[in-house]
Amino acid sequence: MPSRLLSSGAGLADLWTKLSPLPGGSWLFSRALGLMVPYSGSIAAHIRALEPGYARVELRDHRGVRNHLRSVHAIALANLGEVTTGLATLVGLPENVRGILTGLSIEYMKKARGTLIAECRTAIPVVCASMDHNAIGEIRDGASDLVARVTAKWRLGLVEPNA
Repeated sequence: MPSRLLSSGAGLADLWTKLSPLPGGSWLFSRALGLMVPYSGSIAAHIRALEPGYARVELRDHRGVRNHLRSVHAIALANLGEVTTGLATLVGLPENVRGILTGLSIEYMKKARGTLIAECRTAIPVVCASMDHNAIGEIRDGASDLVARVTAKWRLGLVEPNA
C-alpha cells in the first residue's frame, strides 16, 4: 500500500469509504493504519466509525496493553486517545493539509479493564496557514464509565503540491 495513500486525511477518508462497507473492511482498514503508523498499530485498536470530525475506536483488553495491575496501561490509553483524536481531525482535512501531534495530555479517572471505546467529536477548522487545533477524546469502559479524557494538540499546516 503506498504510504501517500495514508499520509493525508483525505487519503484516510478515501480508504475508509472504500473498505468500511465490506465484510471485514473496518478490520482491514485498522490493520492498514497500524502498518503505516507502527506505534499506534502496536495496541491493535479497531476503528469502528470514522467521518470528518468524528471517530470511534475500540481497544480490546489483551496482554499486550496490560500493566502489572491487570488493567490497561496508561500509555496504551494515551496511544488510543492520540489515534482517535487524530483520525477525527485529519479525515476532515483537504489533501493539501497535514497534521502532526505537538501536545498530548491525559486525565485518568479509573482503572481501565475490558473492551474500551474511545470517541472524539471535533470541529474541522479551515486551515489557511499553520495553526494548532485541540481535539478532545473520551475513553469509556463496557459499563460506559469514563476511564480517561485525552486532549491532543494537532499542528495543522499546508503542504506544497507533490511534497
